Amino acid sequence: MFRVSVMYPNQEGVKFDIFYYRTKHMELVKNLLKPFGLIKTEVDRGVSGGGNLSAPYVCVGHLYFDSRDGYDGEWPRTGRSSGAIYLILPTPPRFARSARYSIDQRKAPLA
Repeated sequence: MFRVSVMYPNQEGVKFDIFYYRTKHMELVKNLLKPFGLIKTEVDRGVSGGGNLSAPYVCVGHLYFDSRDGYDGEWPRTGRSSGAIYLILPTPPRFARSARYSIDQRKAPLA
């Protein structure tokens, strides 16, 4: 299983509508990416960086796919390829430029 994480940095004075992101944005993501093998989504809200430190990210969205082709293959509806997820998802402009992406392959734990 592959997980694509979209991380929105916590910056001084940032206002991030987590309710909108979780209920509206991620619903759009599900509708757009389910045909490409999206299995599930998750949303994490940053709480702390440990101790008295601020959370490094105000929000992290996770997208789960069975195969690499789901997020990195040719996308028929857009004609885009090479990991173009971020190009078709409408992220609020003030956050789109600061978002960071990470792709991980999730494996069963070693015994």
